[in-house]
Amino acid sequence: MDYSAVQNLPAMFFAQAEKHGEAPFLWAKREGRYQPISWREAARQASALARGLRALGLKKGDRVGLVSENRPEWMVADLAIMAAGGITVPAYTTNTIEDHRHILANSGCRAVIVSSNSLAQRVIPAADPIAQIEHVIVIEPLTKGQISHAEIHLWSDVMARGEAEADDVAETVAGIGRDDTACLIYTSGTGGVPKGVALSHANILANARGAYVLLEGIGLGDEVFLCFLPLSHSYEHSAGMMFPISIGAQIYFAEGAETLANNLVEARPTIMTAVPRLYETLHQRILKGVERQGGWKAKLFFRALELGRKRYHDPRSLTLRERIEDRIVEKLVRDKVRRRFGGRLKAMVSGGAPLNPEIGLFFIALGVVLLQGYGQTEAAPVISANPPWRIKVDTVGPPLDGVEVRIAEDGEILVRGDNVMKGYWNDPEATERTIRNGWLHTGDVGEIDRDGYIKITDRKRDFIKNSGGDMISPARVEGYLTLQPEIAQAMVFGDRRPYLVAVITPDPDFVAAYARENGLPNDLAALAGDPGLQKLVGAAVARVNADLSPIERVRRFILASEPFSTANGQMTPTLKIKRHAIRQAYGEQLLALYEGKGAAA
Repeated sequence: MDYSAVQNLPAMFFAQAEKHGEAPFLWAKREGRYQPISWREAARQASALARGLRALGLKKGDRVGLVSENRPEWMVADLAIMAAGGITVPAYTTNTIEDHRHILANSGCRAVIVSSNSLAQRVIPAADPIAQIEHVIVIEPLTKGQISHAEIHLWSDVMARGEAEADDVAETVAGIGRDDTACLIYTSGTGGVPKGVALSHANILANARGAYVLLEGIGLGDEVFLCFLPLSHSYEHSAGMMFPISIGAQIYFAEGAETLANNLVEARPTIMTAVPRLYETLHQRILKGVERQGGWKAKLFFRALELGRKRYHDPRSLTLRERIEDRIVEKLVRDKVRRRFGGRLKAMVSGGAPLNPEIGLFFIALGVVLLQGYGQTEAAPVISANPPWRIKVDTVGPPLDGVEVRIAEDGEILVRGDNVMKGYWNDPEATERTIRNGWLHTGDVGEIDRDGYIKITDRKRDFIKNSGGDMISPARVEGYLTLQPEIAQAMVFGDRRPYLVAVITPDPDFVAAYARENGLPNDLAALAGDPGLQKLVGAAVARVNADLSPIERVRRFILASEPFSTANGQMTPTLKIKRHAIRQAYGEQLLALYEGKGAAA
């Protein structure tokens, strides 16, 4: 595809629908099995909904909220809003009423589409006091809930109304420019109130083109994607929806985190995007399964890891005997691992947060191509990624084709290119602070090696400066901690303090085993203060400390009373920890660690 010739995102979609016709496009679980929606049917639905929205009064540039789980209707709604000349404002399903109210009011939405009753119970109260909202469209019929000043419509009724309209969708789509705003994606708010990032059609098309250039070396053809991350996040919206559309790929919808292993086998994806937390979980599950098997199978597995790591560092270092062994474990071990991912995976892409190099090397050594990338919502979102033909696991790869990157004097990563946002919605001051002289100031600190690969050291604002004036990367320390089998999550604290302390969530299987062995209830809140559990976790922290510099070592810690999660507001929807929320929840206990309380490593 000539991306430079594409006028806008809905035009790209309708052109692909015309090309692929009755071929399957979207796959969703119905009655216990995946069933397809064809390109032609998806285009019919998007056209009907676009006409229905225009019949309700939607005009060019109007904003429409979209609150839904990942499902075919999400993509149809997004394409329809844009095809009607509107701007999509997606929101996370985990948002609170206050979150929804802020997004709907700040963006000035005239309408909002919501999928289910449970989500509507948060969206409708959020929309009720916002006078400019005129319409609420519900995909599933409401059992309760009303809004005083707006009409509530069934999705099917708006669709039927659109089918009866003579409005020419093609004419509307032809009038949408590349630089027009396609969507407002609100940042997930790791450090405060989310801001609306205005992304143009050109921004997202630039990302799709960069992804194509990056991946064409693996032989792009009849590709299959498994959609797992929230589509309301710019990473999945660009890499898991718009890029697949641009290459005519099929998209399967994962049912959820708990069924992902089965969905991988059912969908058999060729490309998959996910966040580091997923790969960390898969890493732990695979290792635990190998430990349970034991015997010669475990020996073969760890031999495959050893040889794979050696081959990654220097293929020429393998002896003749090791090359023969490597071919054997390729069939006996790595093929089995690949079958766990469906058996035809060409590449997995990790983004949204830093990937621990040890996790990346683990999968690469087992024959799975894992490409770490880097980006942020303001860059639509991908800035760089490792190419499949030369992976450097401790970097986030070189910039995508068409993206410029340079390092400022203070180490901050600056980005320029067609992927850089138009700006923050209704916030010119924040826009001017972030984009200066055409360069996006990412707030991330890093360096570029001699091969042009970017290495991220930390978030500029997340650096810890201890009382001795030393700068410490908390993400680096946390990454080492969570590699330990006893530790699931960690947050390091110590700004303007003499040493580092931490909040640690122990691994749930480890906690369950400890509780069982000691006749205790399997209750993390009750066990957080248990000296025996603290001692075992302390031993894991001590192992990590042995490999860290003195200023990076965690001296004392507390065990979390519950895991960090989106439900308790301590993680973003893309599973990054919210430092400010965790500090707020455990602030007094963290400060008490400097008084000698808590557990010592």
